[in-house]
Amino acid sequence: MKILVIAQQKDGKATSATLEALGSVSGFGAELATAALAEDAQAFAGELAGAGGGKVFAVSNAGLKNFDLKIYSAVCKELIDKFSPDLVVAPSAGSGNSLLASLAAKCGGGMVSDIISLRIDGEAPIATKPQYGGKALSEISSNGSDAPFFVTLRPKAFEPATAGSGEVVTESVSDECFTPSLTVTESSKSGGETVKLEEADAVVSFGRGLQAQENIPLVQDLADSLGGALGASRAVVDAGWIEYKHQIGQTGKTVTPRLYVTVGISGAIQHLVGMQSSKTIVAINKDKDAPIFNVASYGIVGDAMEIVPALSARFKQGG
Repeated sequence: MKILVIAQQKDGKATSATLEALGSVSGFGAELATAALAEDAQAFAGELAGAGGGKVFAVSNAGLKNFDLKIYSAVCKELIDKFSPDLVVAPSAGSGNSLLASLAAKCGGGMVSDIISLRIDGEAPIATKPQYGGKALSEISSNGSDAPFFVTLRPKAFEPATAGSGEVVTESVSDECFTPSLTVTESSKSGGETVKLEEADAVVSFGRGLQAQENIPLVQDLADSLGGALGASRAVVDAGWIEYKHQIGQTGKTVTPRLYVTVGISGAIQHLVGMQSSKTIVAINKDKDAPIFNVASYGIVGDAMEIVPALSARFKQGG
């Protein structure tokens, strides 16, 4: 079996989701290749080779500085044609879903997005994907055609690769690949988001039980003390307390951190869909009958205005 991982980078370094993608296929004994696309891909490709990326195809071009679906899908299609993989893997975060959907259409292959498990049965890759808000798990395989099977991985669902062997191969593709569909005139970083929500090991989310928008610094302080990211329920996003990019749930983001802390969130199914796969869930709510306690690993019944600052102070002490 031949597997191609399509890597993602940020500021020239592999994202944590990319290392998880490498980790997801590390034990299959397959012929592995990794696509490293960037304005200057050499250092990026070297990092991937050191993480066990197998044969790392380094493609460098100014047109790869910013993600352009037309360019990236054209470049990856040429790499797929050259390598002929049976399975193509990428993180679902960022551009992964749109890129692999485009490639699946170009190649005539099947695609499964946001999977939480991957295994090989004989020569057939089998992906596991939550369905119906996590109430059921579906096992999905390729249809046996000659086209590759495409999968994207849910962040934090797989252990990241830490070390391995590989080699960097400087690869070239046709100039026609770099005809842009858009022109970037300016880019800027949004402030205040030090840890990306989907990639955070710890997430602290709050709901209406926080009582007022002015109390958000309390939960932000707790998230910072854990080295984590700040999430929110749909109710407080709809109320204008915080931006949509923080929303977790059925109409927001799905996260799978090692630690998920809820503050003043009742536990409606729409929110649970986005976080119930978290490794450890801690719920803080003054209502002892709140549904969130049914999925929580640990529950704290009490006033969040007293509990949250106390937790923050303790974690800052290294507790």
